[in-house]
Amino acid sequence: MPPSPSPPPPSPRVGLVIGIAGAAFVVVLAILLTLVVIGVKTESGFPEAHFALVLPRTLLDGRYELARDLSGSVGRRIEKESTGIRDAKITHGVVGEYSLGGDPAKGALVITGFYGRFEHQARTRAEALKRDGEAGGATVSVPPRDVTPAGSAVRISCEVLTRKRPALTITYPVCAWADGNTSALVAEMTFGAVNADLDLRSAARTTLRVRSETLKPIK
Repeated sequence: MPPSPSPPPPSPRVGLVIGIAGAAFVVVLAILLTLVVIGVKTESGFPEAHFALVLPRTLLDGRYELARDLSGSVGRRIEKESTGIRDAKITHGVVGEYSLGGDPAKGALVITGFYGRFEHQARTRAEALKRDGEAGGATVSVPPRDVTPAGSAVRISCEVLTRKRPALTITYPVCAWADGNTSALVAEMTFGAVNADLDLRSAARTTLRVRSETLKPIK
């Protein structure tokens, strides 16, 4: 019998997506440390808990399929690290990796966030983008700015990051939201994207759609 062929090496695109999803752990924990610093300066009431953050099987009209749910592991770590935060009560961390059409080599969407009851939403949103721009060897190509779509009650801020690997360089938008119950980063990576695909206002609209599809009312 001839020897079985070795499995092909993972695509550099897939490896980059996995690396970005892995960096999500660092980003979430860094945000928690920031909340600790903020929390020692103020004590006040918390918003009511109305929503949780979930990862549906598909997103954006079925374009993206859930490939990996890392919430179980990162959630426990977040709960442990959140002890002592005065102005945030972390319920759970949510980290999910979605693949475009079921194929991560074509593109991916990564969600990194947490839910609970939070104050200082603008600061949390700003810190999420700042920390993501510093994690995993990223370069900030377009600095964060507020690109909230008209009529939205939830503020959306976005930036453009570039990450380089030996066999691949990708530039993609990242957006963040934060409200009284949820906060998340949304990174959408479409491989082979042209500059028109990096329109931050379009990315902000996509983020609002992702938010509407991942929020679940607490009964």
